[in-house]
Amino acid sequence: MTAYILRRLVLLLPVLLIVGVVVFILVHLTPGDPAAVMLGPEASNEQVQQLRDQLGLNDPIYVQFINWVGGAIHLDFGNSIFLNMPVTTALWQRAQPTGLLTLYALIVSLLIGVPSGILAAVRRNSLLDRGLMALSVSGAAMPSFYLAILLILLFAVTLHWLPSGGYVSITDNPVQHFKRMLMPAFSLGFANAALLARLIRSSMLDVLREDYIRTAYSKGLAQRRVITLHALRNALIPAITVVGSSLGALLGGAVITETVFTLPGMGQLVVQSVLRRDFPVIQGAVMVIAAIYVLANLLVDVLYIYIDPRVRYGNK
Repeated sequence: MTAYILRRLVLLLPVLLIVGVVVFILVHLTPGDPAAVMLGPEASNEQVQQLRDQLGLNDPIYVQFINWVGGAIHLDFGNSIFLNMPVTTALWQRAQPTGLLTLYALIVSLLIGVPSGILAAVRRNSLLDRGLMALSVSGAAMPSFYLAILLILLFAVTLHWLPSGGYVSITDNPVQHFKRMLMPAFSLGFANAALLARLIRSSMLDVLREDYIRTAYSKGLAQRRVITLHALRNALIPAITVVGSSLGALLGGAVITETVFTLPGMGQLVVQSVLRRDFPVIQGAVMVIAAIYVLANLLVDVLYIYIDPRVRYGNK
């Protein structure tokens, strides 16, 4: 196990390097000049070129890339052009809203998706099964930003039950924090819950046809015990892959969700940085999200061993 984890960690380095190269190239191919944006339309060409020299934007692309990679190795992604602070500091200041939003959305998807998939499988071809699957298809087809707007219109504008946006730290006011995070978490996690429900249902149906399930019933075990202790554990194995992969989707979806609900997280920072052509922040944020994504997939592979003892990595 230890050798497998170390081998996977080593393999992360070329993956992150490829991500860094692609992001660096795409960012610098994007039209727009950060110096011109900072100085405004009234600035002269001499002033723009002088600022570009100060920011190092006139250096050859390969020199800029080498300097950036050298800093990124030490977790130094440079300084934000507009915020006038290190990129790592800017990302850390925005990490709490994004991290909590992703966590809450993941909890929402699990609380909705897993029970729905189990109920749909146990009540196969029933009205409940068809209703849950129809709801899951609708949830998977509906964009998160559209669902967010509908939730704001219903619960904030019409019913006045929840605030329409903004962020309150959980340490300052836990009640207000959860009230403001409820709609963003639901709108972000509902689509993933729909996908998870369909996968759990399919996996449960396959497991329920196995001989050991019929043996468990023949021994007189209650249905709840058979479902929870025998069927669900094996049905969760493919679902774990979706949960791990969905972490990257949730982090990516947070960009739009944070913009809709005006949450001061990494997603909103990325949107602002794209509009400002703040290259260092864009590159640093993408690298952090990529690292979280690959580490989440590594965690999923490790969890396989604990859920399914038949899985042994590295054994021939």
